[in-house]
Amino acid sequence: MFRIILRTLVCFCLVGMMGAAAVPASAQMTDSTAYDYRSDLARDWSSLHQSLIRRTWGFSPPVASRALGYLGVTLYEAVVPGMPEHQSLAGQLNGLIDLPQPVMAQRYHWGAAANSALAAMTQRLFPTAHDEHQAQMTALYARYASTFAGETDAETLARSEAFGSAIADAIFEWSLTDGGHEGYRYNFPAYFELPAGEGIWQPTTRAKGNPQRAMQPRWGDNRPFTLVSGAECAPPPPPPYSEAPNSDFYREAREVYDISLELSAEQLEIARFWADDPFRTATPSGHSVAILTQVLEREDATLAMAAEAYARMGIALADSFISCWHAKYEYNLLRPITYIQRVIDPAWTPVLTTPPFPEYPSGHSVESSAAAAVLSYMFGNAYAFTDATHETWGLPNRSFASFASFAEEAAMSRIYGGIHFRSAIENGLVQGSCIAERVNALHFTREA
Repeated sequence: MFRIILRTLVCFCLVGMMGAAAVPASAQMTDSTAYDYRSDLARDWSSLHQSLIRRTWGFSPPVASRALGYLGVTLYEAVVPGMPEHQSLAGQLNGLIDLPQPVMAQRYHWGAAANSALAAMTQRLFPTAHDEHQAQMTALYARYASTFAGETDAETLARSEAFGSAIADAIFEWSLTDGGHEGYRYNFPAYFELPAGEGIWQPTTRAKGNPQRAMQPRWGDNRPFTLVSGAECAPPPPPPYSEAPNSDFYREAREVYDISLELSAEQLEIARFWADDPFRTATPSGHSVAILTQVLEREDATLAMAAEAYARMGIALADSFISCWHAKYEYNLLRPITYIQRVIDPAWTPVLTTPPFPEYPSGHSVESSAAAAVLSYMFGNAYAFTDATHETWGLPNRSFASFASFAEEAAMSRIYGGIHFRSAIENGLVQGSCIAERVNALHFTREA
C-alpha cells in the first residue's frame, strides 16, 4: 500500500516541479535541517531490517551486507540536502554519478524524506518478505507519515516524500548494475565446480547427509562501493598447506584442536554470542549494525548523525563481504573440520556448524574489523559500550572498552568455535581495517 501512496506523491510533486530549476544541495533554502530531527526513525527502520534479514528467504551474509549498504546510502542521500556541512556521495561511490536534487527555495521535512526513501528501498530490496513483514513495512511508514503530517503543511510533506521516493528509485537503479541484484535467488549456484587439489576446500555435510554447494562463489566479482575491485585490500596467502607436524599449517590446526579440548565457559559463551548464524540471526553484518544502533540511541543522535553513520557502516560491510569473498574463492582453503579429522582426530567436531564456503580469510574478522574502525572514526577509539544484541535470545550482554576490542573478540570467536585457523583471523582483521580506511576517506563533509 505504501508504494501506491509514494508513487502518487511523486506524481503530485513532479507536476509542481515542472519548470523549476534543480540546484546542488548546498544551494537549498530550507527552514529546518536534518539536525533538527531525532534518529528514532532511522533506528526503527534499522530494527525492522534486522528482522527482515533474519526471516526473509535467501538473505545469506553476503546478500544481507549488500542490502545494508544500499539502505545506508539511501538514508544518507535522502537527508544530505538538509545537512549544510555535508555533501552527496554521488561521484565518490563506484557508478553513482547523479541523483535527484531538491527544488530551489522550497521547504522540506527531512524526516518525511527519510521515511519515504527507506520505505521504498526496503520494499525493493526485500520483495520476497513474508506478508507479516510486508505489513510491518507499511505500518512503520504509516506511523511516521502520520506523525509528520502534524508537523508540516500538506505540500511540504508531499514534496519531501516525493524527493525521498525519487532518491530510492535512483539508488535502486544504480544497484541493479553491481552484479548482486536478487542474490537471494542464487546463493548456491549449481554451475560452480570446485577446484581439485591438496588442501582445497571440501563441502561438509548437512544433517540429512546431503553435500553442501558453495555459497555465493562469484560474490567477490561484484562491484564494490569504494574499493577499486574485490581484489583491493586482499590478504597475503595463508601458510602453505602441509600435514607435517613441524609445519606452520599443522601448528595452526593443532591450535584449533587443542583449544577445543579445553574450551572455557567464557570461550564457549563468546563463540555462541558471535555465531550470528544466517536465517536465525541478522548475520554478522546485522550484528555490527545493531551495535551502531545501540550507540546512536545512547548518544541521543540526530537524524543527520544517524544517516552518516548508517551509510558509513553499510558501505564498509558491503565492501567487506565482496573483498573477503574474492579472497575466499581465490585460495579455496579447506576448513579445520576437514583437516583435523583427516590428520589429527577422525572423531573431532567443532562447537559451531561449519559454513558452506572456503576458510580463508575469516568473514567475521574482516567485517567486524571494518565496522569497528568506522565506529571508532565516528565515536572515538576508547568508546566503552555494552552489546545487548542478543539479549532477546537469552545470551548475556557483553561489555567492551573499545570498538577494536569487540572486533578482536568476534574474530577470535571463530577459533573458539572451531571453524577458522589463526591466519584467517589475523589477516582478516588487517583486511577489514584496510577497507575501513577507504570508507573513512570518503568526503562526507565539505571541509574534508
